[in-house]
Amino acid sequence: MDNIPISFMVNGASIDAPTTDGDMALVDYLHERLGLAGTKFCCGIGECRACTVATRNGPNATMQTTLSCSTPVDSLNGLEIFTVEGLQQGDKLLPLQQAFLKHFSFQCGYCTPGFLMATWVLLQKLQLSPISESELDDAIEQGVGRNICRCSGYVRYYQAIRELALPLTREHLS
Repeated sequence: MDNIPISFMVNGASIDAPTTDGDMALVDYLHERLGLAGTKFCCGIGECRACTVATRNGPNATMQTTLSCSTPVDSLNGLEIFTVEGLQQGDKLLPLQQAFLKHFSFQCGYCTPGFLMATWVLLQKLQLSPISESELDDAIEQGVGRNICRCSGYVRYYQAIRELALPLTREHLS
């Protein structure tokens, strides 16, 4: 029973991790075993959220954020995991990435993968369950408000996210 691999998906690819990697943090597994270095390791205790990835428990489940620095591989069985590399669509940037560039949201960029993934999850939730414009600031705060930017790019991140999320509010959809 101990030799049954830990099975999950990363950016659409099936992964069978050996149980010997079960105690490994997801961010380390992504870097060392899969060569996916876009997810950043920073504080190592889930406070800064630079390590944020998106996860869901099946194709119809709601997407959520997961802190890969504090999530062991043995807790991933059956999950779908999406990293910043999974956002890539050919050689074009997503509107989310374009908005971050347009608003000069980052300086050093170390926190950007975490902000991208948290915002991606937020936008998907808003697409599934639109809210009113008056609730948007609170939704952005809940979605990315705990991500830390060492260069203090919060206002610019916020402006980019708001620009993308506003068309998803009930007032703009009707």
